[in-house]
Parts: sequence; structure tokens; C-alpha cells
Amino acid sequence: MRLLSSLLASAAVLTSVEAQNGYKGFNYGAFFNNQVPKKQVDFEYEFRAARQLPGTNGQFTSARLYSMVQWQTQNTVIEAIQAAINTQTTLLLGMWASSGQEAFNGEISALKTAIQQYGKAFTDLVVGISVGSEDLYRITPTSIQNGGGPGAQPAELLNYIRQTRDAVRGTALEGKPIGHVDTWTAFVNGSNAAVISELDFLGMDGYPYFQTTMANSIENANRTFYDSLDATVRAAQGKPVWVTETGWPVIGAQQNQAVASAENARIYWEDVSCSLMAKGVNFYYYMLQEAQYGNPSPDFGVKGPGDLMQVPNRFDLSCVRQSFFLV
Repeated sequence: MRLLSSLLASAAVLTSVEAQNGYKGFNYGAFFNNQVPKKQVDFEYEFRAARQLPGTNGQFTSARLYSMVQWQTQNTVIEAIQAAINTQTTLLLGMWASSGQEAFNGEISALKTAIQQYGKAFTDLVVGISVGSEDLYRITPTSIQNGGGPGAQPAELLNYIRQTRDAVRGTALEGKPIGHVDTWTAFVNGSNAAVISELDFLGMDGYPYFQTTMANSIENANRTFYDSLDATVRAAQGKPVWVTETGWPVIGAQQNQAVASAENARIYWEDVSCSLMAKGVNFYYYMLQEAQYGNPSPDFGVKGPGDLMQVPNRFDLSCVRQSFFLV
């Protein structure tokens, strides 16, 4: 009992400090590039590696998940939950919302099970719940043309958000902010305004590298990113905006003026990531390691393939400038 009480107290202090300075973390998928599910030991290893990244002063203590369900199961709780408890990693939970109602039933079931199974050791670490990830973007012509996969219509997403609120009502997760993660272009689309009105926060995904209709060279990346963030804030109906995905690839094809390289990823980190952290924005970088298996292109990982504790950072993660080129 004394150990449990100590863990809960530590979690409360951790989330309080993070909340004041902005949550900082990475995005963590449920499986590796070869489709093998991540196990508890894998999540724990990644969470610990994020805390020990050279140049970051141990600030990356939060994790954004995409699903509550363990990969290749129907409704088993994702093993990242126990890993987060063991490492005292705060959590932006994800509820996958692009596979229809039956799949979302599994998300709801896993969420309820996690609350019952882990209690305060789990719920005290939760900083928010994201219902869906880029579902509104995936129904756009641009995404369909690029083979983006199924998404969810605004009415469907509203239904899922309300189901999530019902699921946490009367539990220790009631009152935790419930939001949705999508591209900035989805949020500024007026047809999605009803979704925004239902949210406690907006999670914005922004990648100047992919904004090929704009001046998207690394020299313009800070302005391109902040233009999209400002547009999201204007569309947010007064709701807080979190940055839930952003990054610059170290490997990949040139996209208009955007060139993938470690040098440019370093510039982007300094000009965008460091400026967001200095502002205290809740911030989840994409991503810690992408190339654990295979050779993804583009590859946004700050670590290359290999042992996370052994391979060096691909670029310097310190924030050395005292002033930032902000718009």
C-alpha cells in the first residue's frame, strides 16, 4: 500500500508540473513497421528512452497513443497503459475512430476496462482523451486521392465523442479534457464546426514538409507552421489548441521546396519545436523512432534503426537559442 500511495503521489506531482509548463512527448504507434504488436516491454523501453534523450533535460515524459486497444485484438487494453504506470509517463489517450462503430465499441470497452483494472494509478496519468486521429482529413478528396484510407464523417465523429463522454461519466476520468486530433485544414473547414463545438481541446497536426502548395522550404517552415497554427486557433471557438503531431523528416523525397535531411530536421526542431516548448504549448513530436523495421520514407524519427539507448540522435535536440523567430 505504501508503494502504491507513493506512486500515486508522484503521478500527481508530475502531472501538475507538466500542466504548468506544457506536456511534452512523442507519438507512439501500437505496432512496429512489420505489423508486430508492441508489448508492454517495448512501450516501457520507448518511454524510458524518451526521458533519456540527450539534449532534452528529461522533459519528454508524456505519450500520445492512437488507440486504447492492443493491436490485433478486439478490445484488450493496450499494453502501453501498464508501461506508462511503471514509468510514470503521462498519457494523451487515443480512441481510433476510422474503422466503424463495431471497432469503436472495442475502444470504449478497452477504456472502461482500463479504468476498472488500473484505477487511479492509470487515471491520474491521463491528461486528455483524443477521439479520433485525422478522420476528417481522410474523407477529403486530397486524402482519398493519396490513398489515405477510410475516415469518419462529422456526424459519426460527434457520435463517437458523445459515446466517450458517456463512458467516462461517473468515473475518475470524468472531467479530463476530451478532444479530437486532425490536420489544421480539417479544423478550418467550416463544415466541421459542429465537431469543434463538442470538444474541450483541438489537437492540431501540422507538417510544413507536406504543404506543397505553399512556400514550404525549411527557411519558411517556422512561418508556414505558425500560419497553420494561428488559423486553427481562429477556428477553435475559444478552445485550447494542442500540437499533437509535427516534425521534419531526415529521409524522404523532396516535397515542393521541402528537403528531407538531418540538418533541416535540426533547424525545424530549433525554430518550431523549441519555440512551442518555450511557449508552454502541449506538444507531441512525430516521432521518436520510425525505422525500427524496414526503411520508411519519409522517416521522421529522431533516432535511426537500432537500440534506442545506444544509437545516437540523428540531430541535436537541445534548445540553444534564447530568442525564437516567432510570428
